Amino acid sequence: MVKQQKEEVDLSASLSEVWRVLTDKEREILRSNSTIQHFKRNELIYCEGDEPKDMMCLLKGKVKIYKDGVGGRSQIIRMIKPVQYFGYRASFAQEEETTPEATTYKAEIFGSVASGDNAPFWMVSNRYGIVPLEANNGYLNAGVFHNQTFGKGFRWGAGLDVVAAVPRHRNFFIQQIYAELGYKCLLLSVGSKERYNSLWDRWLSSGDIVQSANARPIPEVNISIPEFTVVPLTKGWMQVKGDFAVGRSFDKDYLANFTNNKQTYVDNVLWHHKSLFVQIKDTRNDFPLSGVIGVQHWAQWGGTSTNPKIGKQPQSIKDLIRVICGSEGGGDATVSDQINVLGNHYGSYDFKLAFTQPNWQVSAYYQHFFEDKSGMIFVNNTDGLWGGQLDLPKFPWLRKVVVEYLVTRDQSGQFHFIDFDHDLHPGVGGGGDDYYNNGEYTTGASYFNRAIGSPLIPSPEYNENGSLGFKNNRVRDWHFGAEGAISSQVSYRVLVTVMNSWGRHATPFLSKKRGASGLLDISYQHPRLSGWEFTGSLAADAGSMFGDNFGFSLKVAKRGILKSWK
Repeated sequence: MVKQQKEEVDLSASLSEVWRVLTDKEREILRSNSTIQHFKRNELIYCEGDEPKDMMCLLKGKVKIYKDGVGGRSQIIRMIKPVQYFGYRASFAQEEETTPEATTYKAEIFGSVASGDNAPFWMVSNRYGIVPLEANNGYLNAGVFHNQTFGKGFRWGAGLDVVAAVPRHRNFFIQQIYAELGYKCLLLSVGSKERYNSLWDRWLSSGDIVQSANARPIPEVNISIPEFTVVPLTKGWMQVKGDFAVGRSFDKDYLANFTNNKQTYVDNVLWHHKSLFVQIKDTRNDFPLSGVIGVQHWAQWGGTSTNPKIGKQPQSIKDLIRVICGSEGGGDATVSDQINVLGNHYGSYDFKLAFTQPNWQVSAYYQHFFEDKSGMIFVNNTDGLWGGQLDLPKFPWLRKVVVEYLVTRDQSGQFHFIDFDHDLHPGVGGGGDDYYNNGEYTTGASYFNRAIGSPLIPSPEYNENGSLGFKNNRVRDWHFGAEGAISSQVSYRVLVTVMNSWGRHATPFLSKKRGASGLLDISYQHPRLSGWEFTGSLAADAGSMFGDNFGFSLKVAKRGILKSWK
């Protein structure tokens, strides 16, 4: 709350329906524990992620409850009118305010033009693979989503999200289709859903190294604790979240068209990923310091190689256990997978430290990337994502600032010894980790040729010769992001990234590639057009990384509630 003012208010008139059923003692308790608070128009009462301390009742005016929606913009999910109550669920349950029980919808139309052959980098990246790479593109996007509780502690949800886009291999596709069943802190999800499991800011970060918002969602079965949940017997100081999933790629037709049968790849690839995050935080908010440590693991396995010498890969239940445990393949696996581990594996160690005050928060984080054992024991030195974030929730014109540094140059050294003689060569061996790439899984850590991890390691889509795999995986980049509100109706987002790439250890560039990419989003919401949002964007690239390019885009979006179930 921003302001507190005690004043004489006739609660019996303002809360007449409640007042009638109360005893005299209960009425006195209500009088003595009530505070009248005044807020200016468009002033924040509490922010997403805050824990409301009281049950609130609106006596006059109106309150909008909104959260970050698809595309990074604010989405109104509930309107509070006199005399209605809000904040009570989060306060009583000691949890964050969440999306209400409702059937919601979204509809978007997007179009862009650019001076180059491709759309500018930040006009395409971290948008769940919806925006086509080619310049002068557009799409129509519509979706319906449901969220409802039932019984004691149970909830269910479903979603359908379709896209029509040009130019594209398939102009029409299903982006999301899923069904979910939850019980208390657990959630079972089946299907394709745009998830974001990272600790880093969804709209301002350059992207999680393991799983960002850059590629289309992979259809999967996912069981998770999606939000930090208090561990019993820790007095509220320890919270955990995580997930476990198995999925399958459906980009076979796309890859056949992209390669024109001139390159080998594995189709119908199976995926496995899991994560665990442990947070130490005072849930009563009396202690300002908090920290998170986590680990993520992703793996490609199974499928059938178009190389007849490799053919169908092991994909039994026993093989799944091998992939989950990160152990070597059986006798039916390739020689490489029998020596190392079955499939293509990568992951990260995630660290975050935050200091929180009533009007601001500062955090620092590091995500250490690994491809194999050498990276897991930090032989690849400081490779990973370093970042810091400043949150100013009560400072409208500059609400968040993010600064990041991504470095992947080391990769445990240049060479890799498959048959390593420790007597002749002292040390840990390894090297040549070749991030995101794999000998058998030539598409690497991509889906529909978009990087599943950080877009700052350019996706195979950008390969000038049309080849598969990541050609620019040794990078050193600086990234800056900021967002805020110019007025109650106009908000903005700024992204600026400076990139340097040396190619791969095996195929280095003759000269370093440099580039700079930027984006400016301006969003407008008219007070009389509830749920409508208009976003104009300017984006540009410069340098040898993506060439010189300038583009403009316009998006019109409408979101709202079809039916509330509370």
